Amino acid sequence: MPDTMTAAFPSPRSDTQTVAIDARGLTLAFMNGRAEVPILKGIDLVVPSGQTVALLGPSGSGKSSLMAVLSGLEQASGGTLEVAGAQFAGSGGASMSEDELAAARRGRIGIVLQAFHLLPTMTALENVATPLELAGMTGAFERAQAELEAVGLGHRLDHFPAQLSGGEQQRVAIARALAPRPALIFADEPTGNLDSATGAEIIDLLFTRRASSGATLFLITHDPALAERCQRILELADGRIVSDRAGLQPL
Repeated sequence: MPDTMTAAFPSPRSDTQTVAIDARGLTLAFMNGRAEVPILKGIDLVVPSGQTVALLGPSGSGKSSLMAVLSGLEQASGGTLEVAGAQFAGSGGASMSEDELAAARRGRIGIVLQAFHLLPTMTALENVATPLELAGMTGAFERAQAELEAVGLGHRLDHFPAQLSGGEQQRVAIARALAPRPALIFADEPTGNLDSATGAEIIDLLFTRRASSGATLFLITHDPALAERCQRILELADGRIVSDRAGLQPL
């Protein structure tokens, strides 16, 4: 099998293909004084719906910046970007304001980060249910309880984050990300704050929950063995995709 798969995925999609991510010429740059510092340098990427994708790359290559733009946490500087049917960026730059991006993420995208970002004054149940309530979803607490039970925390619903282990807190974060039934899940080094045994359990859980929903998974990792669990492996260097190949899982 060739090392690259650029002919298979970044090529123009067919009219019948369902696509989770469609990025064309995507750029991101920040100002440092009067100088513009480029971070992403023309990303072309098409990810079919339901695919599992790992992103590898050295520190400083732009991995987290790419995820931030693709997930709508950061506005692109240029190019076009469609995510889960929403136009995040149009030709010439961002077509949505920060508030519009936040609204577009809601219900479409679930995000799991290395830091758990749980509200310390809320119980596990409240941490999962409150975002659902704010999004106007009915049955928020019932859905939150079901999702926490699915990640093995049915007995910890009323516990606060400080009363939970690191692995349990990340399980709450996964439940919170998946409770809205998003079409697309982003995970940025989700085991970075966990020991190896707990991290392995969390990864197994993340893949299991993703499979049950059929969502697209975009996983940032530094671990090549973990990346191989995905159907597709991208490598980023200096703000550009330099490799696009199949992982060990069947496409």
